[in-house]
Order: sequence, then C-alpha cells, then structure tokens
Amino acid sequence: DANVAGNVHGGTILKMIEEAGAIISTRHCNSQAGVSRCPSACQALFLSPMCIGEGANVSAEITYTSRHSVEVQVNVMSENILTGAKKVTNKATLWYVPLSLKNVNKVLEVPPIQYARKEQEDEGKKRYEEQKLDRLETKQRNGDMIYPIINPEPHTVGYSQSSLIHLVGPSDCTLLGFVHGGVTMKLMDEVAGIVAARHCKTNIVTASVDAINFHEKIKKGSVITISGRMTFTSNKSMEIEVFVDADPFVDESRERYRAVSAFFTYVSLSKEGKPLPVPQLLTETEDEKRRFEEGKGRYLQTKAKRQAEVQQA
Repeated sequence: DANVAGNVHGGTILKMIEEAGAIISTRHCNSQAGVSRCPSACQALFLSPMCIGEGANVSAEITYTSRHSVEVQVNVMSENILTGAKKVTNKATLWYVPLSLKNVNKVLEVPPIQYARKEQEDEGKKRYEEQKLDRLETKQRNGDMIYPIINPEPHTVGYSQSSLIHLVGPSDCTLLGFVHGGVTMKLMDEVAGIVAARHCKTNIVTASVDAINFHEKIKKGSVITISGRMTFTSNKSMEIEVFVDADPFVDESRERYRAVSAFFTYVSLSKEGKPLPVPQLLTETEDEKRRFEEGKGRYLQTKAKRQAEVQQA
C-alpha cells in the first residue's frame, strides 16, 4: 500500500475514494429499479501524506444532481491509532452517471436532491458546467499517442515516459463485467509515479489529480495499455499526462479505443520528507512546448485551489 518512505500510494487512496463514491451514488439512484454506477470524472487533492499503520476514514456526500449525473464530494481523514491524532489527507470530487442493468448503454435519470440553500444548487450547477467543458476539451486531445524514443536524453519527455499493459480480469470488474473506476485510477497512479521517479530519481508522492475523465467503459477480458508522459515541471512539482487505451481482446469487431485520460501532479521529497527541487523538463518539439504551457496554466489553477483547501482543512 505504500512506497519505501512509508507514504501510502496515491492510487490506493484513489481506489478507496472511488469505492465510497460508487456506494453513495448507487444508494441515491436505487429508487429507480436496477441501476449500476459508472464514474465519468474525478478530481482529487492530496493535502497531507497518509502513513503505514494509520487508519483511513473515507466519507462521501452527494452535493449536486443533474438530470443524468451525480456529483459526490469525498473527504479522507487519517488517524494515528496510537495517539488519536487526526488530519484531513484528501479531498475529491467525482461525477457518476446511472446505467440501466438491462441495457448498460442506456443512461437513466437521476432522482433530484433537496438543497438546504439555493446557493448550493447554483454552485453545483457551475461545477457541473465546468466539468462538462473540461471533458469536451479532453476528448479533443484523445488522438494523442505515446511512442517509444530511442536513446532519449535525460530530463526529456521521452526519457521518463512509461507504459504498463494489464489484462482485465474478473476481480477488476463490477457485477456487470466492467472495470471498477478505482482499479483504473490505481493503475494510472502507478504509471504516473514511475514517470515522476524516472525524471527526478528521488522519492515522489502524489500531490493532486486533475480531471480523470472516463470516456468509455472497459469490459472484462480487455487488454489495457496505461501510458504516461511528463508535460510540465515547476520548481518543486511535476505534471504527468496519463492515457488508458483498451483493446477488446475477446471482441474482434471493435478496434482499440481511448477509455480514460488524466493529469497527475507529483512532488519530489528527500529522505526526511522535505520538498526537493525538480529538474527542469527539456522540451524538444513544438507539441511538447505547447503541452508545457498548457500544464503551466493547470499548475497555477491547482496551486490556488490547493492553498485554499489546506487553509480550510
């Protein structure tokens, strides 16, 4: 569950977060006969590290519903079971859509929730519109591919890029035979962590996840390729773009397709757990320079949001 420094892997925490979101959204939609859950997007902040031996408390709340989707806010708190000290380690927002059990391609309507204040509904609607726009922008990038580079120079994009191939088995899937969102996120975090560690050659930890977008479901028996590449570096953080491509191994009628995409941010730490400077990413092509500038914009937005959440926590 943890790295060599004793910090719990970001992917392990993401898996718990998604499980909590799936449970509460399923409970809410169960007023309609037979629905399953499918995550459509996720954003997460890692405010403080969780360590081996601590207890993890994951709490979830539905904060907005549209006609066909549910917004779930999840908080994670760690507890030192010897001293009783508690701290907020993670905050995340997930979006789910309800699917019919009889026809998994049919999206059902979501029962509305009652808001305590009109402002809560207005704020939720604003977040809903923002994530819809982000998903549209991400889909437009889905033609991108990551190809191997022969003898890359250190600290270039090609030097640290990594891929992992995984055969989707029954233990990865829901009762309907589709991959759990948390399983996918854990694999994505693993690949992103390898990219970050290759780039800086130090201990690394997940700082945030920006817009994990689930574009299409992944069936049991598929072969998935999780690929990651560095897109941006600041003085003390790294952004890694991660793709998940699915190859329907048992369904020869369908070609390989892009299933999931996301941006992960990592920080480099010393043996004492202190932030270390990150080697500057060397961009070589026009596409790499463009992605670097786009990453810089996301970095500034996430930094401001993170500071606000840390103060609140």
